[in-house]
Amino acid sequence: MFSRDIGIDLGTANVLIHVKGKGIVLNEPSVVAMDRNTNRVLEVGHAARRMVGRTPGNIEAIRPLKDGVIADFDVTEAMLKHFIKKINVRGFLSKPRILVCCPTNITKVEQKAIKEAAEKSGGKPVYLEEEPKVSAIGAGMDIFQPSGNMVVDIGGGTTDVAVLSMGDIVTASSIKLAGDKFDQEILQYIKRKYKLLIGDRTAEDIKINVATVFPGERQEEMDIRGRDMVTGLPRTITVQSEEIHDALKESVAVIVQAAKSVLERTPPELSADIIDRGIILTGGGALLNGLDKLLSEELKVPVFIAEEPMNCVVKGTGIMLENIDKLPKRNTVK
Repeated sequence: MFSRDIGIDLGTANVLIHVKGKGIVLNEPSVVAMDRNTNRVLEVGHAARRMVGRTPGNIEAIRPLKDGVIADFDVTEAMLKHFIKKINVRGFLSKPRILVCCPTNITKVEQKAIKEAAEKSGGKPVYLEEEPKVSAIGAGMDIFQPSGNMVVDIGGGTTDVAVLSMGDIVTASSIKLAGDKFDQEILQYIKRKYKLLIGDRTAEDIKINVATVFPGERQEEMDIRGRDMVTGLPRTITVQSEEIHDALKESVAVIVQAAKSVLERTPPELSADIIDRGIILTGGGALLNGLDKLLSEELKVPVFIAEEPMNCVVKGTGIMLENIDKLPKRNTVK
């Protein structure tokens, strides 16, 4: 039996895997629980994420990817090995060809680290593609025509903004600010205003259920529990959409500025196409309430959220796997 080609969206927050002919077969958090005394991997993915902030001292829940790149090589390799073994795509005679997505501005050294981690986890050869390009394909954009397409891909660790034409990136910007930063801003805001310590998971729940970045777009409130910094005892407070808007204002302004800078560097003919076609938002950050309206107002261009924005990159890998033999050799990093 021969192995199948697989596409990996190696994200800071989640790892998604697409197997050629099967579709998306895995979507798990990029978290590994390790016993620090023995350096043994205990759990990976969903089971490890449940342990975040709830483990004894010797067990650590690690996120091996930071800002879209590998922060802990050995743990990333162990995580990929676990996921590839779980989906069972290796053949007796051959290794699967792997297509991995990475942010636009990573260095050659970081590219090599991603490639080596994928190879050691059981893939050969390994292709690398830039995330905004793959997410645009996954969102259904025809980037191979001589016309301008713009995509803003907001993941967990990085936001990639790119204008594409003729199958390649014309202008792009990648900033290390995305979903994780929003969580941290909420966490710090609650700490400053209410003197209450909350965990990352609570901050993420607030982001999903209450947060908005466009004034008046959402009027929700939510009870949250944490530890009072003064008394050290558990306490419950109620947070509202309007105050979370204030907490996220500065971070979102950075994303707006990145999109503006890409538009300013875009050739005029392609800018005209973008006014007609609009900008597509992909990645988990696209689901942040009011972000499409805010970007549309600031950039004076229609902004649309892709269908299933969290799956755009991995869907794009699926489409590219169908044409893997046509991929330029430059994408197989030496």
